[in-house]
Amino acid sequence: MTPPAVSRRLTQLEERLGVRLLNRTTRRISLTSEGEVYFENAVRILKEIDEMERLVSSSRAAPKGVLRVNAPLGFGRSYIAPAISTFAKIYPDVDVQLHLTDRPINLPDEAIDVSIRFGEIPDSRLIAKKLAANRRLLCASPSYLKMAGQPLTPHDLTQHQCIVIRQNDSAYGNWRLSHGKQVETVKVHGQLSTNDGAVALNWALEGYGILMRAEWDVAKYLRSGRLVQVLEDYETPPADVYAVYLERLNLSPKVAHFLDHLRQFLNQHVDGPEPRSSW
Repeated sequence: MTPPAVSRRLTQLEERLGVRLLNRTTRRISLTSEGEVYFENAVRILKEIDEMERLVSSSRAAPKGVLRVNAPLGFGRSYIAPAISTFAKIYPDVDVQLHLTDRPINLPDEAIDVSIRFGEIPDSRLIAKKLAANRRLLCASPSYLKMAGQPLTPHDLTQHQCIVIRQNDSAYGNWRLSHGKQVETVKVHGQLSTNDGAVALNWALEGYGILMRAEWDVAKYLRSGRLVQVLEDYETPPADVYAVYLERLNLSPKVAHFLDHLRQFLNQHVDGPEPRSSW
């Protein structure tokens, strides 16, 4: 900045404050008493700003504080809890609180930093970061299919025992399947239904009917042959794994590092989409 520009800025500041900050003569410039007060406080404030920036930069390099995480029961037990265990070893200054529930929650009301969810996120106020690919599959035990036969079309499901999982406010027993541009919603029913995915999976393994369940939960049983995929040419609603949070701009260090760690962990441990032939 040139001397004339500095002089103009100083004059504008004095006019705004209504006091003279400098004594000006042809030979020298000195601070007035008001100028000394202004200068001393300006130096103090600048030092405080430097210290604040140093603290903020330091906090970004070393995450700390309480991190509150919400996740569905089954997925939370199987994947999020183990991921938090490894995260805690890397970042010992972060205290993680894991809250498991299958009911919908309000992030700000319950002071949740990160919520793990599946599929489309209806609330536009939330930020959703995809962590892992996932899909829902229709499957049943070989013993059930030997007894009841294979469904060939979505409509055939109405003639089968279907194990229905009732979660949140989703339409109970309505299964939506698509093949290309063709979309069909089928109202299914069965002798057994539950709000717990682990229970429903056990019933399917025991031969009680056809189940729609996330691939992460059934992949090992499909590979072992304890379950068989049905209607494999049809797609079900998306079920990718997302981390949902409220912060739109600069993520706090604890959240940013946790999201990066979680994505890497899930990519290593979650069974992703595989072609039918791999079963």
